Amino acid sequence: MAGLVPNPLYLALRDTLRTAEPMLTEITDHLETQYRTFHSGRVWTGPAAQRFDEQLTLHRTRVRGCADAVLSDLRRALANTPPEVTAEQARDISARYGLT
Repeated sequence: MAGLVPNPLYLALRDTLRTAEPMLTEITDHLETQYRTFHSGRVWTGPAAQRFDEQLTLHRTRVRGCADAVLSDLRRALANTPPEVTAEQARDISARYGLT
């Protein structure tokens, strides 16, 4: 269709996903490494370590769940956003979301 231009919202969502995904992967991977190190049994043992492990496990689950949810939401929004729109729609989208 003639007259279509790149959708600024689509571009912003795509760029956000490209930025967020490696960052969230790095965070979850690093936490997983620390979790496995802790569970090796060579770091810390005893009652305090068991209480810490409960908290570590809880936070690990939350971090992974939140990271997955953020990426899923971004992917869903990107999939539901047309990559091209009319020039007028692009101006409206830019104004609405403060995109340049």
